[in-house]
Amino acid sequence: MKKSMKLVAAALACAALLAAMAGCSSSSNTSSSSATSSAAADKVELQIFAANSLEKALPEVQALYTKAHPEVTFADTQFKASGDLVSQLQADATAADMLITASTATMDKAVQNSSIDEGTRTDMFKNDLVVCAAEGSSITVSSLDDLVGDSIKSFAIGAPASVPAGKYAAQSLASAGFLSLGEDGTTMNWQNPTVEEKCNAGADKVGTVASYVKEGQVDVGFVYSSDIYRYSGIKAIYTTPADSHKAIKYPGAVTAQSAHAEAAADFLNFCMTDAGAQKVFSEYGFELM
Repeated sequence: MKKSMKLVAAALACAALLAAMAGCSSSSNTSSSSATSSAAADKVELQIFAANSLEKALPEVQALYTKAHPEVTFADTQFKASGDLVSQLQADATAADMLITASTATMDKAVQNSSIDEGTRTDMFKNDLVVCAAEGSSITVSSLDDLVGDSIKSFAIGAPASVPAGKYAAQSLASAGFLSLGEDGTTMNWQNPTVEEKCNAGADKVGTVASYVKEGQVDVGFVYSSDIYRYSGIKAIYTTPADSHKAIKYPGAVTAQSAHAEAAADFLNFCMTDAGAQKVFSEYGFELM
């Protein structure tokens, strides 16, 4: 009898031990699952809206950031004319986490639309406006007055209403006395018919201007100095005077409705302070602020 009771007790003890082990395993699995869920929750994908002229430099900087912050990745960054990006953000306030435009005026419009967190706004880069020609071209420009001469039969600029580079180009043309600008700052009231006939002012982005020049559709075009680094087949032949147009600045800001405002703000700071990021931007012709 005593022997039978001992066997029962041993069996009960064994059952209790197995139950305890199962409980530990379950607890461990629950803890592991919870940790995995937490890690997954910490992952962030940022959506950036950026001016066309950044389409080469910015992806390299994003890669540097992800390398330093593996939990942060980037969606397919939208590179468009700054005016189009501001309109897109106004239509869908949650479409992006960060906006970088190629002019203060377009960012001002985003402020007016309440599309960005104005407290995060900062000027990131400067740029120059240059006249470019196709590689191999013998055309030279020593001043904007050369647009009147026979050596240049056609030139292109971005549409001033939506393409910042086009707006700066219109300002330069106005400074040379070829036109005056309307109250909106973009309507061109021509005063020199000769130059007007040569001008194609309908390019939808600065890259289109570069393409026109490269393919020989126009003799020269107005682009940013940084565009010479990102487009093949063109070269800068003249830098417009700094006082012929408003200062070319690239402001950046976190959007007002960003779902990842903290990560977006950290990336913006990274662009401005990280040595590797600054090197990339400089290599593509952007002057750091």
